[in-house]
Amino acid sequence: MNMQDLIKPLIQKNRSKIVLIVLDGIGGLPVNGKTELEAAHTPNLDALAKESACGLHIPVAHGITPGSGPGHLGVFGYDPIESQIGRGVLEALGLGLDVTKADVAARCNFATIENGIITDRRAGRIPTEEGKRLTEKLQKKIGKIDDAEIIFAPGMEYRFTVLMRLPWSLQHDSAMITDTDPQEVGKIPLLPSPISENAEKVSKIAGKLIAKAQEILKDEEKANFILMRGFSGMPRIPSFSEAFGLKSLAIATYPMYRGLAKLVGMDTPAIEGSVEDEISFLKQKYDEYDFFFLHVKKIDSNGEDGNFKGKAERIEEFDGLLPEILRLNPDVLIITGDHSTPCLMKSHSWHPVPTLLKSPYVLGGICNAFSERECVKGELGILPAINLMPLALAHAGRLKKFGA
Repeated sequence: MNMQDLIKPLIQKNRSKIVLIVLDGIGGLPVNGKTELEAAHTPNLDALAKESACGLHIPVAHGITPGSGPGHLGVFGYDPIESQIGRGVLEALGLGLDVTKADVAARCNFATIENGIITDRRAGRIPTEEGKRLTEKLQKKIGKIDDAEIIFAPGMEYRFTVLMRLPWSLQHDSAMITDTDPQEVGKIPLLPSPISENAEKVSKIAGKLIAKAQEILKDEEKANFILMRGFSGMPRIPSFSEAFGLKSLAIATYPMYRGLAKLVGMDTPAIEGSVEDEISFLKQKYDEYDFFFLHVKKIDSNGEDGNFKGKAERIEEFDGLLPEILRLNPDVLIITGDHSTPCLMKSHSWHPVPTLLKSPYVLGGICNAFSERECVKGELGILPAINLMPLALAHAGRLKKFGA
């Protein structure tokens, strides 16, 4: 029996509100003695931590570095090992594409290559408008490869998504294809290779797609190549409403995170703008839903760039906006991340993620700040991320007693 099977018969309805804020990549490691959270000036988060239950969550398992998909699935209450979802599908759904069972999706980057060597994996972080122009350019010249329809969708900045719509029935392993991004500059792009026999045809289509795109983009100054990763097809997963009895709203500006929320059945309106705009939208919709997922991205972006100062500043920016959320007085407020992204490593990591849970039913008074070293003292301890949703439901009075 998994966690969802355990709690499903215990769910009861009430009018409580649960707000989950995911500060993407919030966890860090010390640089000159302090983590990014410790270096940031966060009076509001620190005050909240003093009256909340704090701890650290493990996104997948000890020592396992999660992608954003598994990281979010865990805090949404889904076992990320049982419910493995490819990043390509998440991005496609987030961009509003209708993904069918005949589609293989891939999340892509525009990149820069010189003499066959990758010099910039993100094409200088070209603006979103430029990415859209380039995606339209590719779509005009690539509509079909072999028997597969090719569908492009622009994302944020240098990101875009490709659907390969196939005329034959997909097997469960048809999308098992290796990424072409070596994750480092100074290396040659990798070839898309099948991990299973059923993925051979799709990997060949992906290889032809990359070659065609390179020819079309060869005269572009920065974005003259594409990197593909996260090849995936549609999984089967229970909806958030079915699993937890909650009417839910996702507030996220980046398509990939809307895609993940859409996959589990949350309402996912396309919104743009800053964190302030996200909070404003939260206020507008507060009376209409039981559960709110609000995603804050740029903390993670600075972590991946190794920008310690920038990451701390983005944390401070959120801290300054936190009172706007607290004024809504949710019954349960959880602030955490989907994973850690230490600037020291410039990547996601396996380190436990700081977590804060505010409700009237916590001990509190244990932690003096919201940081990695303070949270490890807290009453939540070090717990699996999948346990956060049952805790949220319990603190919201939405779970009946188990057993006689």
